[in-house]
Amino acid sequence: MCFLSFSGSLESPSKTGPDVQILKLPFKGNFLLNCAKTWSNWIACLLFLPLTVLGRLIEAFFSLKQRFSKHDSSLEGKVVLITGASSGLGEALAKCLYTEGCKLIIASRRYTELDRVKEQLLGSGLRKGTVYPPVIIELDLQDLNNLPDKVRTILGIYGYVDVLVNNAGVSYRGEVTETTLDVDAKVMNINYFGTVALTKALLPSMIIRQSGHIVMIGSLQAKLAIPFRSAYAASKHALQAFSDSMRAEIKHHNVDVTMINPGYIRTSLSVNALTGRGDRYGQMDETTESGADPLQAAYAIVVAMKEKTQELMLCSLFYRFAVLVRAILPNIYFKIMARRAAKGKKSR
Repeated sequence: MCFLSFSGSLESPSKTGPDVQILKLPFKGNFLLNCAKTWSNWIACLLFLPLTVLGRLIEAFFSLKQRFSKHDSSLEGKVVLITGASSGLGEALAKCLYTEGCKLIIASRRYTELDRVKEQLLGSGLRKGTVYPPVIIELDLQDLNNLPDKVRTILGIYGYVDVLVNNAGVSYRGEVTETTLDVDAKVMNINYFGTVALTKALLPSMIIRQSGHIVMIGSLQAKLAIPFRSAYAASKHALQAFSDSMRAEIKHHNVDVTMINPGYIRTSLSVNALTGRGDRYGQMDETTESGADPLQAAYAIVVAMKEKTQELMLCSLFYRFAVLVRAILPNIYFKIMARRAAKGKKSR
């Protein structure tokens, strides 16, 4: 057995005797060793930077190649299920996809708001060709036990779903130390478990038909966690990982997976966010208020759906650079986030 003593070494306080070997490590040696490790990490980062840039360029090349390759990009007549379609980005997606001539199934907890969206679409005149009136489904992703019944109802409308757009979700504002576990669970249930349960319930029908497309609306925070968003970022990280694994596993069934990671979009996401105690946050963040227009974001997502893009970072170059910094210079990123957290605490 081996213990370290901290007056120059660490020792076990409860065990002594001949069977105990004490290994003394001077503080100076530890310091030099840590410095060496730090410098080696920096050197490794600098060496891998050109490879990272090269990888990004190769990725951009294949993305452009896919964009200009010949394939059927029409969504007209496709059966598309959109969750969280009663407001915000979901409502904007409904408008864009209705214009494309899709057979929409719009889902949300709020039936009244879904009815409003439906009536607005039908009265908008956006669709010039064949009109397919949207079908409303009242759906609560927290109610995992009733999801199979809901999916049977959904599949009974047209007999199948071509595209599932997992857009429903809830955001969160709070500190880890002041957030109840119930809030963490609720955010995960809606953003991750509910989404996964709905996907798994619909996936077999897509596999049988050897055709389908699953679109996950994630977040920039799936790549870039920031202070006071722990529960939300964790749920989106989980969704990112699940989507990456699923994409590889079901590719041979001709079922595509598109992961959309938007930055800030001008919706009521922050207003409806949960606090650490489970209350409604009720405030519009400055970053959200100055975010992208929902219709513009929705249009970009529809383009990605048509091109069957595997992943789309729907954010500015600044945030893309931040993701790169997190990947290759993590210690710098951690320091920046620590300062941001300290500044955020003062303003709270």
